[in-house]
Amino acid sequence: RPPDAEEEEAEVGWQEKLFSQFEVDLYQNESACQTPLDRQYHGEILKLEKAGGRKNYRIFTYTDHDRFTNLEEHCQKVTDSDHEVPSYLAERMANVRRRRQDHRPIEASSLKSKIVTWEPSEEFIKNNHVINTPVQTMYIMGDLGPYGKLGHREYEHVLCTIKVDGNGVITVKPDFTGTKGAYRIELDGEKREVWKYTIENASVQVQPEEEEREQRVFRDLYSRHKEYLSGLVGSEFEMTLPGTLRLFVNGEIVSAQGYEYDNLYVHFFLELPNQWSSPAFQQLSGVTQTCATKTVGWDNVAYFCYPFTLEMFFTQGDESEDSLPQWPVLYFEVLSLDFWQRYRVEGYGSLVLPASPGLHMLTIPTWRPVELGTVAELRRFFIGGSPELEDITYVRIPSTFKGERLSRFGFRTETTGSVTFRLYCLQQSKAFLETSALRQRMQSVLDRLGGFSQQSSVYNVLEAFQRARRRMQEARESLPQDLISTSASTV
Repeated sequence: RPPDAEEEEAEVGWQEKLFSQFEVDLYQNESACQTPLDRQYHGEILKLEKAGGRKNYRIFTYTDHDRFTNLEEHCQKVTDSDHEVPSYLAERMANVRRRRQDHRPIEASSLKSKIVTWEPSEEFIKNNHVINTPVQTMYIMGDLGPYGKLGHREYEHVLCTIKVDGNGVITVKPDFTGTKGAYRIELDGEKREVWKYTIENASVQVQPEEEEREQRVFRDLYSRHKEYLSGLVGSEFEMTLPGTLRLFVNGEIVSAQGYEYDNLYVHFFLELPNQWSSPAFQQLSGVTQTCATKTVGWDNVAYFCYPFTLEMFFTQGDESEDSLPQWPVLYFEVLSLDFWQRYRVEGYGSLVLPASPGLHMLTIPTWRPVELGTVAELRRFFIGGSPELEDITYVRIPSTFKGERLSRFGFRTETTGSVTFRLYCLQQSKAFLETSALRQRMQSVLDRLGGFSQQSSVYNVLEAFQRARRRMQEARESLPQDLISTSASTV
């Protein structure tokens, strides 16, 4: 290689050590070697000097055992700030991480027999609470200093980082050049030198026989994994009966906001209309924990994050041929509890469970009954307690109401805050598998409930419109014919 050439090409193997000028100068002196690895490098450099010196000049490598690799992984920054100070957690994570740990899989029998470890050791905590995948790392470096001044640490730049984890995943950063242009490194200084380099994959192509053998191993592995998963799930999958819809709701009471008092909790229960049922083990009510509020913007918000699960069945009956099915309703009340164990009703609300599957974020406003005069408010402030609903279903239509008209005249209420729900709804029915049923109206549960994607109020309006139309037709039929003809001519 001529001394003034500025081009260099090197073929580097996995964990192949190419010494830099700095390492050659350092390890030539035996007194500078402190560790067994340093003494090993000292012997290799002496052999290189006897063989005529190193072939590489600007390109060199740091392998997984070098001090640079450990320091580089320990000093990785979390942000792009030049003045970043590592946090306590970042330092602890860097110290705990072990790159070549013996990874022993946990047997299924031991996992089932010992679900909870009451006295975990420090090693157990490190292995189970830290991402601890064994990783081997290699850095391909470039010495970009001026010719004749090689071996200065400030001119060393990382050209490529190669990592292989315990799962066999190879990570090359930056990627192989391919059809893209060469990578650029612009140096700081007076000359503002620009270096370009390319990275190519020089590995030997695998033989067809080895590739076929690898594919067979993969197929065998996938089939065994499939058998393992089917063994976990089981062969018996419960299906619903024809004409039956199963509804799953994985819900969460996310937050409550805008209420007068602090330390809120929510009590809720589900009302099942006719033709709906639930399993015997299913709990249809619940109460959250008491949650203190925090100020967010203009509101005081209590974050509950309280999960609940509901499962119910709809069975199609003969009496439901000419009427739309009612959907389950979730009633809830928000209460507050202070230091002196005084509780107050903060609001009532209800929501109709969504009829369409998927994720639904619902914010439901609430209200509470009030009494006229200052005595009631004084009583609420000093000794707690406030007017309550004897039947919480009065929020909508009471379950005991059988009449035609429900009057709330004279019932005084006050608007309070709101409660946010997150609902994941799943539906299971054989009707979803019937393709022919999509062309037949009112023949299956899918057709009867598929149009129920709107809120129940829409259907109440439609039913009221149909009743009004029938009454109009009956009234028109009862009128004399001459009156009808006269009014028609006048119009």
